[in-house]
Amino acid sequence: MPAPFQSPDAAGPRPRGWSHAVSGIAVVAFIALLAMAWMAASTLLLVFAGILLGVFLDGLTRLLGQVMPASRGLRLSLVSLVLAGLTLGLIAFGGATIVQQGRDLGQTVAAQAGTVRDKLKAYGIDVPEIAAPKGGEGQDAEPKAHGDTDSGDKPADASGASDQKRGGLAGLASGAMKSPGSLLSDAGSVLGPAATVVIGLFNALGNTLVIVFLGLSVAADPGAYRDGLVRFVPPKHRDRATALLDGMGETLRHWLFGQLITMAVIFLCTWAGLAFLGIGGALILGLQAGLLAFIPTIGPLIAGVVIVLASLASGTTALLGALGVYLAVQTLESYGLTPFIQKRALDIPPATIFAGQLVLGVIFGLWGIALALPLMAVAKVLLAQLYIEDTLHEEAEG
Repeated sequence: MPAPFQSPDAAGPRPRGWSHAVSGIAVVAFIALLAMAWMAASTLLLVFAGILLGVFLDGLTRLLGQVMPASRGLRLSLVSLVLAGLTLGLIAFGGATIVQQGRDLGQTVAAQAGTVRDKLKAYGIDVPEIAAPKGGEGQDAEPKAHGDTDSGDKPADASGASDQKRGGLAGLASGAMKSPGSLLSDAGSVLGPAATVVIGLFNALGNTLVIVFLGLSVAADPGAYRDGLVRFVPPKHRDRATALLDGMGETLRHWLFGQLITMAVIFLCTWAGLAFLGIGGALILGLQAGLLAFIPTIGPLIAGVVIVLASLASGTTALLGALGVYLAVQTLESYGLTPFIQKRALDIPPATIFAGQLVLGVIFGLWGIALALPLMAVAKVLLAQLYIEDTLHEEAEG
């Protein structure tokens, strides 16, 4: 029995004109939207990567506009041509060196990893062995060349179908008719490791083309895309939505330029230090350290492991020197570059960044780990403007 001072109606605002059916449809539509976003997570993150490239190109176009009073289209074309020329030049003049050092480095790291695994195994610590690449040259390929296969142990049926191996052309045709989705995997079994490499290259090339196309499209007219999103917002909130989108773009722009400067400094310092010590593959080691710096916390750890394994082949002195170079570069990055460069763009505690990487990595995989920091930058802007300023009516720090 309700108290006499209480109203029989439920407390709080009551929407008018909303029936139970409409509310149920809205809930189902919202759940369906979340499910679609979950299933298309990799595509959405690919689109976000394209937007990041567009923000970067837009920032370079703005910088060029400060020294060159020309139309935006001309400035964007010049920026794109310069970046394309630098990329092609790097591939033409440094591609062979990088490939050769990368091949030598891979063999060195694999050999030293096996040595470390054997030493750990001697102390009772069992570490899984690194799988050798399939289809490589050497003795492993000789039995297949002489026709020594294990298919002869299987009984043949009346039609002689057992003469056809499972990965043969007949198996490929039958697999394509049964399940078209298994066509690529069956093609890999027919063509060998080359098919896996080709398919991987096509996937990487396709993703790169999508990112480049989206980046150029966004950078060509960012205002049109911003205004298009604002049109979906009620008129009384459009000014706030415009300011919110502009804040996201500014934050991502500052973070990207700061991150690129940090990556370049890490690459140069690591390369110079390892080359001074005479460690083989210094260029590729510095390059991988600079690229992995894009992924905070986890990337530098992976780079450090690769540097230590590569320096083991040069002796104890080289190992200690390489470890010193790595620690010095990481100290410079953690206590010099990042606090100075990224203070304005993204001031998030390291533990929060690491936790965000773990969560996004579990949910979205490698894309989530690679794009964790820009996603957290966008989330920070949303929380600062929509929650702290608009809801709590407090001033957001930074």
